[in-house]
Amino acid sequence: MTSTLGQSLFANFLGNSPRWYKLAILSFLAINPILFYFNPFIAGWVLVIQFIFTLAMALKCYPLQPGGLLAIEAVVIGMTTPSQVLHEIEANLEVLLLLVFMVAGIYFMKQLLLYAFTKMLTKVRSKTAVSLMFCIASAFLSAFLDALTVIAVIITVAVGFYSIYHKVASGKDFSSDHDHTSEGAEQLNHDELESFRGFLRNLLMHAGVGTALGGVCTMVGEPQNLIIAAQANWQFGEFALRMSPVTVPVFFAGIITCFLVEKFRIFGYGAKLPEAVHKILSDYDAHEDARRTPRDKVKLLVQALIGVWLIVGLAFHLASVGLIGLSVIILNTAFNGITDEHALGKAFEEALPFTALLAVFFAVVGVIIDQQLFAPVIQWALSYEGNVQLVIFYIANGLLSMVSDNVFVGTVYINEVKAALLNGQITRDQFDLLAVAINTGTNLPSVATPNGQAAFLFLLTSALAPLIRLSYGRMVLMALPYTIVLSVVGILAIESGLLESMTQYYYDAQLINHHSAAEAAGKAAGH
Repeated sequence: MTSTLGQSLFANFLGNSPRWYKLAILSFLAINPILFYFNPFIAGWVLVIQFIFTLAMALKCYPLQPGGLLAIEAVVIGMTTPSQVLHEIEANLEVLLLLVFMVAGIYFMKQLLLYAFTKMLTKVRSKTAVSLMFCIASAFLSAFLDALTVIAVIITVAVGFYSIYHKVASGKDFSSDHDHTSEGAEQLNHDELESFRGFLRNLLMHAGVGTALGGVCTMVGEPQNLIIAAQANWQFGEFALRMSPVTVPVFFAGIITCFLVEKFRIFGYGAKLPEAVHKILSDYDAHEDARRTPRDKVKLLVQALIGVWLIVGLAFHLASVGLIGLSVIILNTAFNGITDEHALGKAFEEALPFTALLAVFFAVVGVIIDQQLFAPVIQWALSYEGNVQLVIFYIANGLLSMVSDNVFVGTVYINEVKAALLNGQITRDQFDLLAVAINTGTNLPSVATPNGQAAFLFLLTSALAPLIRLSYGRMVLMALPYTIVLSVVGILAIESGLLESMTQYYYDAQLINHHSAAEAAGKAAGH
C-alpha cells in the first residue's frame, strides 16, 4: 500500500514531465538546505542556476511549478524573506498590471488585427513583400503592445489559414465548424502542403523577430523594459530616445536581413505560397467580407479608434500602462457588447500564468539581493571604463538571455547597477548608458533560442508548431541569421560611441532629462 502511494505521489509530481526531470527537481530541493547551512553565498548561486535550468527546460515543464517550489524553499530556509519578495513585487507592480490588463485588452482587439493580417496576406502576392510587412507590422505593434500578445494574434491568424486550407482541400466548405487541421492530411497534395507549412513557418519567424525589433524600442514592448524604465525614472518618450542610437540601426539591419534571407532562400526561408492555397484564402476572405454585417463593421471601427487611444495614451504617458490596458478592456467590451463574465475570463487566460511566473522571478531576485550574489560580477564589470564597460554588460546580458529568460536577466542586472549608482560607484550618466546596454542586451541576442524570448517560447509551445513542423532546432536555425546580425550591430552601435554622442545631442536639445547622481539617490532615499 505504501509503495503504491509513493509511486502515485511521484507520478503526480510535475505531471507528465520526464522521470529524470522530476528526480532533478527533487534533488535540488534536497541539496539546497544543506548547502545553505554550510555556505549561503554558494547556495544562492546554485539556486539561481537551478532556476535558470527550469527556464531552459520550459518545454519539459512550465517553469512556474518547479521554479515556484525552489522559491518557496528559499523563503522557508531563510535565503530571503516574505517581506523582501513583497517589496520586489510592489516595486514592479506596473509590470504585473501591464501583463494582466494590457494583454487582456489586446485580446478584445483581435478581430481588427486578424482583419489587417488577412488582408495583408491575400492582397500582396510577393513573398518578400509579405515577409517584410509581417516583420514591420509585428515590430510596430510590439512597440506599443506586449510582444507575447502580438505573436498570439499572428498564431491565431496562421491557425485560421491552416484550418481553412485543410477544410477546403478535404472537401469541406467555409461554413463547416469541424476542425480538420489534423484530419485528412494524407488526402492533400503533399508538396502543396509542405510548401504551405514552410510559408507559414517563414512568416511566423519573421513576425517573431519583428516583436523583438519593436519590443526593444519602448518601455512597454517587453516586461523588463518597464522594470528598467522604472529604475531609471524614464517616461515613454525618453526611453525611446535613449534606446534609439542602438535600436534604430538594429531595426534597419533586421529588415535588411529579412529581405536577404527571403531573396536568397537561406536558413529555411524563401518558401512560396502555393497558388491553389492563395485562391482558397482569397475566396475565404471574400466570403467573410460578404457576410460581414453592419454590427461587425462597427466593431472593427470601434477597435481601430481604441487602438488610436492606446497609442496616444502610451506615447504621452497619460496614465500607468496597466491602467491604459484596463481602459482598453472596458471600452472594447462596453461598445462591442461583451458583457458575459465567462467571455471576459478568456481574455486573461494567456497572461496570468506568465504573471505568476514573474512573481516567482521576483522571489529569486530577492535571494540575489539578500545574498549579494551578483556583487562580485558587477564589481568586475564596473572595473572597466567607457564603452568597454558597456560592451561587457551588453554581452553578459545577451549570453545569459540566450539560455535563460530576458525578463529575469534584465531585472537582476538593472537592480545591481541601480545599487551601484546609489552607493556612488557610478555617475548618473554612466547609469543611463548601462541601462541602455542592459535593455538592448536582454532583447536582441535573446532571439537565438526560444528560452530567451517569451514570444518565441509561446510560439514553440503552441498547438500550431507541430502542425507546421516547427521544432526547437528548426527555430534556432531560422533565428541564426537574425541572432548574428542583431547582436553584432548592437555591439557596434554601443562600442562606436554612437550611444554617448547621441545621448549628448539629446541633452543639448533638452529632449531628455539630465539627472544627477545626487538627485537619483535623494529620490531613492525618499521612497
